[in-house]
Amino acid sequence: MTFRAQKPTIPGMTSTPSQPTNVNVPAPPAQRASIWTASRVIALVFIVAEVLLLVRFTLKLLGANAEQPLVAAITGLTEPLVAPFRGIFTQPGGTPVVEIAALLSIVFFVLVAAFSVAVVRAVTGRRGERDGRPEANSTT
Repeated sequence: MTFRAQKPTIPGMTSTPSQPTNVNVPAPPAQRASIWTASRVIALVFIVAEVLLLVRFTLKLLGANAEQPLVAAITGLTEPLVAPFRGIFTQPGGTPVVEIAALLSIVFFVLVAAFSVAVVRAVTGRRGERDGRPEANSTT
């Protein structure tokens, strides 16, 4: 015994539409590519800054020689990122092993990166409001 699926019929519609319809129309590939490109560029910039801050924190934690050129370069590159956080918490006396300002800047830049990527995706991802098409999840 074989069963054949019957096509549902809607009153007033022909059984074969002239053009296929799709309710869930994806964004054009260029649109999606621009969203992901912008998100990736923002994420890359913040990841590079965060890695440099982590390297600075690790070098300071391990007691690296601050006069060595590589250590001095990393410290010099990340100093503008750490400077706003210096003085929020008092540094323990003696040789600063754990640099609290670097940790605070790492946390801050992780949060700013996540927020920036979310804003870019939210702003560029709403294609229905810009080109007049209703959103796929719209109830109207």
